[in-house]
Amino acid sequence: MNSLKKYVAEVIGTFVLVFFGCGVAVMTGADSGGPDLVATSLAFGLTIVAMAYTVGHVSGCHLNPAVSLAMFINKRLSLADMVGYMGAQVIGAVLGSALLKSIAGKVIEGTSKLGTNGVGDLGVCGAFGVEVVLTFVFILVIVAVTSSKKGNAAFAGLVIGLTLTLIHLMGIGLTGTSVNPARSLGPALLVGGDALKHVWVFLAAPLVGGALAAFVGCFALNTEE
Repeated sequence: MNSLKKYVAEVIGTFVLVFFGCGVAVMTGADSGGPDLVATSLAFGLTIVAMAYTVGHVSGCHLNPAVSLAMFINKRLSLADMVGYMGAQVIGAVLGSALLKSIAGKVIEGTSKLGTNGVGDLGVCGAFGVEVVLTFVFILVIVAVTSSKKGNAAFAGLVIGLTLTLIHLMGIGLTGTSVNPARSLGPALLVGGDALKHVWVFLAAPLVGGALAAFVGCFALNTEE
């Protein structure tokens, strides 16, 4: 029953993250052809803050397969729970994308395309590298501030949310910013077509970045539980 509660919390949290984060990207980009950088960055960051203090006490508020992978590597999550978390996160992302698509109407037919990510002028290799670096920084912060050895639990949600805002400010103009396989997969599945062509980049690169952050956090910052 406790595991079920955690998975439901991850579904809810990821649903909210994708619906509001991608929703702001879609709505602010409807007329201009691209999302508002500051508004979209804040939407993702503030959603993490809100969910950290809403579902964080239940599941830890991962909302991201790359985070769950890092926590598994750092021995803070069992293999079974990692798989369950990842499945719940994908479900939440798909549900959030589906609701956004249903209410956005003709807006999503523009260039925003439901907040999907793209390799752009960077190409596959460039986008992969950017996502690895962005995810590495983001998850390194997470594994550090959530470590019981650091004693920052009360402020962890705020720090993580602000870090995600910073990551988006840097990454939106490059890849649209993923750093989260579930966040990328949900919208891509709903949009289909070209959105699925390079979605593997935004599934694999964050997992690589998350794994690297977990190892660095464990051996360099002593974040292993």
